[in-house]
Amino acid sequence: MSGSQLTLGVRLRDDARFVNFLGDRNAAAARQLAAVCQGDTDMPVVILCGDSDTGKSHLLQAACHLLEQQGSSAVCVSMGELLPFGPEALLGLENQELTGLDDLDLIAGKPEWEEAVFHLYNRVLDRGHRLFISLSDTPVNVPFGLQDLKSRLQHGLVLQLGVYRDDDRLKILSARAEQRGLVLTDEVASFILRRAPRKLAELLAILDRLDENSLQAQRRLTIPFVKSVMGW
Repeated sequence: MSGSQLTLGVRLRDDARFVNFLGDRNAAAARQLAAVCQGDTDMPVVILCGDSDTGKSHLLQAACHLLEQQGSSAVCVSMGELLPFGPEALLGLENQELTGLDDLDLIAGKPEWEEAVFHLYNRVLDRGHRLFISLSDTPVNVPFGLQDLKSRLQHGLVLQLGVYRDDDRLKILSARAEQRGLVLTDEVASFILRRAPRKLAELLAILDRLDENSLQAQRRLTIPFVKSVMGW
């Protein structure tokens, strides 16, 4: 499977856009990335760093959406999904005006992959295109064995993302509920936050479960109903 073939099958999440990247914690990083996409800063390589629950994938896909709206070609690929196809899967991605590589740290310590990414980096820049990458940590702290790759990544614009605070999680939970047509009062939302796991993905999975059960039972979201569904 070549990069060009992969590109044909990639579908961006429609809801992964800058306009619905909520919460104050990482708002500045999102604004800076959007500015790069709009050409306000001449930075062909951007590195998004942060834990798995900080919105890195959302922002990579939002950047691709924005470039496409401007008439440019863009693709975002998950390294976790790409690994089974081997390093040759990266061939051809440099033809996109923006290539997003999500969770690049997954290839750290894999020499053939590291070399392939290094060459992709060079091909992208040779064409005057852009490469946006997400990592779990800053490039200097990711255990890449190929020092040339680590050095290249350290020359990119590094945007550090932080774990969401409770006020951000509340804002995101309420906005997602509104998108689904759910009436979620502040009291119920606060109750859910007090008992839900800290990770945003798990919190939103709880909302999905509550939404499904509320439709089936034709019940609105109240604290007793949430308790009965979640077993809290």
